[in-house]
Parts: sequence; structure tokens; C-alpha cells
Amino acid sequence: MSLHGSETDATYDRAGFGAGARRGNRPAVVVVDLTAGFTDPAYPTGSDLSDVVAATSTLVAAARSAGAPVVWTTIAFTPAERDTLPWLVKVPGMRGLVVGSDAVAFDDRLPVDDADHVITKKGASAYFDTGLAALLTASGVDTVLVCGATTSGCVRATAVDAVQSGFGVLVPRDCVGDRAAGPHEANLFDIQAKYGDVVGLDEALAYLKDRDTEVLTDRDTEDRA
Repeated sequence: MSLHGSETDATYDRAGFGAGARRGNRPAVVVVDLTAGFTDPAYPTGSDLSDVVAATSTLVAAARSAGAPVVWTTIAFTPAERDTLPWLVKVPGMRGLVVGSDAVAFDDRLPVDDADHVITKKGASAYFDTGLAALLTASGVDTVLVCGATTSGCVRATAVDAVQSGFGVLVPRDCVGDRAAGPHEANLFDIQAKYGDVVGLDEALAYLKDRDTEVLTDRDTEDRA
């Protein structure tokens, strides 16, 4: 189940953790905070996530072929919020993520499209106080593939809230990143144990390809009707 050793694996297995997540037929891709403030190491909150950006772009292209919704989130604060929110007392480095600044713009290597959904959030989870759960439910979504940054922060929080909101969760490990390897691996372990399936990019693409076939079949049926 993990790279943490047989004793840890045995403890979690005995507790009944790590079973497979539910995988439905109506997925969506939720890309969390792949903005310059997180993907550009020139920013205090950033690191080089070029590989994550590339892998996520590949996944998004597959989602579009499958007719799956794509949701992008950015985290951005107004000047008033910078001086009000307790989270920014704990993580003052994020005070630079100001509404309208270059730091909160999506990485320009990403294939963001006008047909996609864009959500601006104020907390770690893409679900908290954003209407994301209602949007996905209205779109008939039953499973989310969570991508983005950072694994130990907003990705993990989003995965937790996704499963608590009734969605199956997949986290393609190639599509998430962090500024430090330790927290990244620890939180992938935790997600796999308790909240969703951590999968390789190839497995995520194969899952979407299966949905692609179903979407095309549905469309063919509608055309014949």
C-alpha cells in the first residue's frame, strides 16, 4: 500500500484502511491552484511543478475527449481579507496571493478553456464555501480526479471534502505536487489509506478512456433517436 514499511502497512491493514475507492461513470477533473504562485519557484510559495503541469495538461485533454467537466481553482485574497483571515496569520507567505496579481493567474502552460469552470477559493479545500459540490452534482458527476498543488495542503483538503461530499476520489500522483518531498509522500499515503485511490497517470487516462467510449455510445444512441 505504501513506501512506509511493512509494519506501517500491517497496522493500516488491520485497521481496515486502504480499500479501493468507488469509481463511477461520470467523472470530473478538479485542478487545484496550479497558478504562478505555486508553480513558479520565483514566488515564496512556489516551486518548480513543470512535470505536474505537463501531466495535468495531458489528463485535461483526456477529460475533454470523454466529455468530463473540468474545474480549475485559484486561491486569491482581497486586501481586506489579507488583514482578516486567521489562515493568513498562520501562513503569512500566502498574503502575496492577491486578487488580480500575476501570482494568482493560472500557469500559462495549462490548457484552460472558456468552457471550463473556474472557482476562486479562500481556503484550502476547493469545496469549502465555493458551491463546487452543487456544481458537480448538477452536472451528474459521481467521481472526481483531483490534481494540483499542494499535495499536503489544498489537494489533500479537497480530496477529504470530495469524499465527504459523496464523490469517489482518484488522485493521479503525476498530477499533484508539493514544495517538499516529505509532506508530498506522507499525504499521498494518507489519501490512499482513507480518502481515495492514488493512481498513476496511465491508470487515470485509461479510466477516462473507458468513459470516453461510454460517452460516444450515449451520443450515438441519441443520434439514432
